[in-house]
Amino acid sequence: MLDRFLLVIIALPVVLPAQPLASLAEEALRRNHEILAAQKRYESLRQRPSQESSLPDPIVSFGYTANGPPLPGAGLGTNPTSNIGVMVSQEMPAPGKRTLRGQVASKEAEAAFDDYLAIRLSVTSRLAQAYHELHHATVSIASVERSQELLRNMLRIAESRYSVGRGAQQDVFKAQTQLAVFETQLERFRQEKIARQIEINSLLDRLQSTPIEIPDEMTATPIPVPLDQMLALARARAPILSRDAKDVQRSELSTNLARKDYLPDYTVSAGYFNQGSMPPMWQARVDFKLPAYFWRKQRAEVAGQEAAAGQARHTYTFDRTALEAQIREQYSIAATALKLIGLYESSVMPGARLALESSTASYETGKLDFLAVFSNFMNVVDYELMYHEEIMQFHVALARLEELTGGPLQ
Repeated sequence: MLDRFLLVIIALPVVLPAQPLASLAEEALRRNHEILAAQKRYESLRQRPSQESSLPDPIVSFGYTANGPPLPGAGLGTNPTSNIGVMVSQEMPAPGKRTLRGQVASKEAEAAFDDYLAIRLSVTSRLAQAYHELHHATVSIASVERSQELLRNMLRIAESRYSVGRGAQQDVFKAQTQLAVFETQLERFRQEKIARQIEINSLLDRLQSTPIEIPDEMTATPIPVPLDQMLALARARAPILSRDAKDVQRSELSTNLARKDYLPDYTVSAGYFNQGSMPPMWQARVDFKLPAYFWRKQRAEVAGQEAAAGQARHTYTFDRTALEAQIREQYSIAATALKLIGLYESSVMPGARLALESSTASYETGKLDFLAVFSNFMNVVDYELMYHEEIMQFHVALARLEELTGGPLQ
């Protein structure tokens, strides 16, 4: 009687319209506010290079000098010290400073763009991970519910055999206890499903009531690229390394700019003064800002920028080493999951089902006790859940690898 229900374990759930991960990722790129905020920050910093490389605003001064009463024009034309005039002043940074300031700001903008790319990758990776974890929770719920139905049928048979003295009471207790365990598993998977739906809708800036449909089955394909190629891709395009490289360049430019502070800035001024009937007066001057306290100010600034440049170089090396370690770890997880999936599909799950079918037939003829059938049944249940968990682990690891390597693995 039980063998009529064995196929329930491998039956597929009802097919529902699914939302492909790619379409959800495109929606996240359009709507996610973390991405949009990073984009606006980059757009803001992109305006700074032209500002930093520009001259300071000139100063226009209007004034008069009076003799006698303090009124404009008093003594004008009769006293050589009375005049009404205008003066224009322009502050001029030392040669090379404006160029360096523009280059520093440009590197900051480029680093902000790398941050923007990193956030895009982070959001789409988190979305992919949540998507596959949602799929795992959904298929696990369906698997446990199918197992529950089969176990209820087993329980009815055990109760029937016990009522006529052909079975033990502990068989009934064992089945009832496992039904309760299935309920605890269902609660855990349902909570996980709700949590992942909340996460996905949050990443997509959707209402939390928006439903998310996922494919019924997912497969594990071979890893697209070998480990060495992944490491090369990361070194070439990973935004975190690109950002760190820009930080190194910015720090080196800032150090050069600090050295330029040893040179004096200066201000050029020119003025015209009307003296009435007397000849007009012209004035031109250059004022220098002397770095008179260079041993306390400029030298400390250079030392600080050199230390910052050293920090940036160490950060780049550390992040590169850590990134490669994470890639190796996630690649190992994906490769191991792929092997386990193959083993479950080729031998573990078919063998467990055959053992269950055989023990069920023996149980119905009285050649085997209930506990042996129950043990084989639980093996099938556990292996199916493990199989789906490995599929999840595989896809989650690939999602993380795409984030770590800076884009799709091709």
